[in-house]
Amino acid sequence: MSHGHSHGGGGCRCAAEREEPPEQRGLAYGLYLRIDLERLQCLNESREGSGRGVFKPWEERTDRSKFVESDADEELLFNIPFTGNVKLKGIIIMGEDDDSHPSEMRLYKNIPQMSFDDTEREPDQTFSLNRDLTGELEYATNISRSCSLRAGAVVIPTALDRIWQMLSKWSLN
Repeated sequence: MSHGHSHGGGGCRCAAEREEPPEQRGLAYGLYLRIDLERLQCLNESREGSGRGVFKPWEERTDRSKFVESDADEELLFNIPFTGNVKLKGIIIMGEDDDSHPSEMRLYKNIPQMSFDDTEREPDQTFSLNRDLTGELEYATNISRSCSLRAGAVVIPTALDRIWQMLSKWSLN
């Protein structure tokens, strides 16, 4: 069955392939409640503090009033501290339906206060992103690399314009 996007090496799963019933899906995507938003940083954001706004509840995922866009160049780096250990199971990222939509995402585990210089390291996982306007494409993480997560860094090397939403599927360790 064709779903309008590829299922290549990025680990993408679409709505037709998910295990959760739609009414329970939002419960699994509450990681924003475990993020220490006061300490969250988004490097290279055009408006200070706007990176925090893309981590929001499932039911607010289509709210486009909160977004982050890159400043001088096209890279964004999110330093995401958690309030305890979590296991990251999946990520959803929404953007524009044009060439400004991010095309790649890199995840790094337990590197507090990561900088762009640190992105030379090998990421724990890399995803090729498909355009997603509705928050329906889920990128499954490598569970063995996503356990005991105290802090995470997400690097978007090609964020030419706006990112509306980042949702993460998680569980407690």
